[in-house]
Amino acid sequence: MCFCSLIHGQQLYAAKATTDCSNKNNSVLGYSCNGLNTTCQAFLIFRSQPPYTTVSSISTLLNSDPSQLSAINSVPETASFDTNKLVIVPVNCSCSGTYSQANTTYVVKAGDTPFSIANNTFQGLSTCQAVQDQNRRSTVDIFPGDKLHIPIRCACPSKNQTDLGIKYLLSYLITWGDTADSISLKFGAETGQILEANQIDEQATVYPFTTLLVPLQNPPSSNQTIEPPPPPAPSPPPPSPPTSPGKSSSKTWIYVVVGMLGGIALTAFIGIIIFLAVFRKGRKRSDPVIVSEIFEAKEKPLNKKLDEESQDFLDDISGITHSLKVYKFKELEAATDNFSTSCWIKGSVHRGLINGDYAAIKKINGDVSKEIDLLNKVNHFNLIRLSGVCFSDGQWYLVYEYADNGALSDWVYSSNNDGKLLNWIQRMQIASDVATGLNYLHSFTSPPHVHKDITSSNILLDSDFRAKIANLAMARAAEGEFALTRHIIGTKGYMAPEYLENGVISTKLDVYAFGVLILEIVTGKEVAALYTEENLNLSDMVSNVLSQADIEESTRQFIDPSLEGNYSSELAVYVMRLIDSCLNKNPADRPDMDEIVQSLSRILTLSLNWESSNVSGYQSFSRST
Repeated sequence: MCFCSLIHGQQLYAAKATTDCSNKNNSVLGYSCNGLNTTCQAFLIFRSQPPYTTVSSISTLLNSDPSQLSAINSVPETASFDTNKLVIVPVNCSCSGTYSQANTTYVVKAGDTPFSIANNTFQGLSTCQAVQDQNRRSTVDIFPGDKLHIPIRCACPSKNQTDLGIKYLLSYLITWGDTADSISLKFGAETGQILEANQIDEQATVYPFTTLLVPLQNPPSSNQTIEPPPPPAPSPPPPSPPTSPGKSSSKTWIYVVVGMLGGIALTAFIGIIIFLAVFRKGRKRSDPVIVSEIFEAKEKPLNKKLDEESQDFLDDISGITHSLKVYKFKELEAATDNFSTSCWIKGSVHRGLINGDYAAIKKINGDVSKEIDLLNKVNHFNLIRLSGVCFSDGQWYLVYEYADNGALSDWVYSSNNDGKLLNWIQRMQIASDVATGLNYLHSFTSPPHVHKDITSSNILLDSDFRAKIANLAMARAAEGEFALTRHIIGTKGYMAPEYLENGVISTKLDVYAFGVLILEIVTGKEVAALYTEENLNLSDMVSNVLSQADIEESTRQFIDPSLEGNYSSELAVYVMRLIDSCLNKNPADRPDMDEIVQSLSRILTLSLNWESSNVSGYQSFSRST
């Protein structure tokens, strides 16, 4: 970044980099300390969430003066805020090395990680990278009771901003639907100054759980945080003017005739529609949309939307967000050499070259609105990114980021992977990535979502063998703790027993499927090959391994032999125990994904220690667990 850009703004907008805790570029560590003054009054926006719903709790969390916080929000110091209320938080912002920040402390609770602390507790007002950097520790080093120093993202106006009359910078928390224009309207700021402060252009995408600096000439006020009321209901039509009895009776015969003719026309129209429907059904049967390797061969008819309706939806997408590009079909043809076999990846997916970068272009039949809506809202390194859409000749084409190493299923099965081999560290990293992505879906999307189809073929690997969860077509919002459905569809072997037997849907569905996935990863066998004994389910199989007298030896016999023992046998046992807990027949007894993320993070780090030293440098893990 050149110095000339920094004198106008604070840094390049961090965007999705904040979700990858291993990415430590300058943007995620804090706003550049380039202010005219090294310390200043700054403001934050915090959304009231339990347990931080009072003036006292919010001011304590963010190290703000409660009297100032209550005054600027026009409430008493004893006030409580409604959930999701935008709260203005005054803070003292100052330089700390090359970055500006407000400082606070936080005591670690059970299940906390730097990622959850930054994105859940502090809602994106800090980043996991900044938390780790500030405390000089990694994710596995934090334990309940630890006191962490938390750097809050804030900044002081630069000389150029000051010359324009800017006196304050507000760190605004992005939520779904926000744009630079909508934020500028909310706070009476100039859109151009917001873009300049964050060094983004008008077409840039802004993501939830990230911050934008808003330059202000005056302090923000409580009336700027009031959400606009819903639009009023349309007024009823005015009553028809009264008519005289004579006129009414004189027109009665006209109404009768019009009614009869209308009835005849309606009957004829319905008859034509029925005839056409029967005629078309006889000539052409609808193509089924079948989930890959579904347990039962169920056909899901295509959504018979008119082209005009699909085009309207396409227009809505381009109007709602700048994050999705609407492609012309000719552009996709050019990118894929007219969808040639040389660009074919698998199924209906082709590789395309767009603006010098590879993309995965998937042709999809049926309604894609839910998948597009969800993918447009999510923002996580471990979820595949949707970058564009195309609608042509009744077909949808979705353009995704390209995963260089393809599907996990191409690598994990030792019997048919054409010499491709993942080592233990890669396998644990992939498991950790998938767990982190699922935890984001379960805990950090609004509302929470269940993926419902976690399989090795739906996990993609980038050039560094980092995992991306794909195929969210079956994902649905988690309606309470448990929900029911009669439509049982999924991939054989991955579906939890309560779903198969009773149609029970919860986030624990994904936990069960994740247990199956890790079992495939560590054994190198497809789930179908793991069912070696009739009437023996996977949970009983894993329990049998763990019940042997020499548990490390029984585990070694169970683990993929192509690993040639290049892993810690003690950690392998712990992985088996984690799998066993995920496959528990009672969904309530399965761990949550945040617990699984914690366990795998520690396993991964201790596996790295074992690999580097090849000695038992992981006794602390045994003692702590």
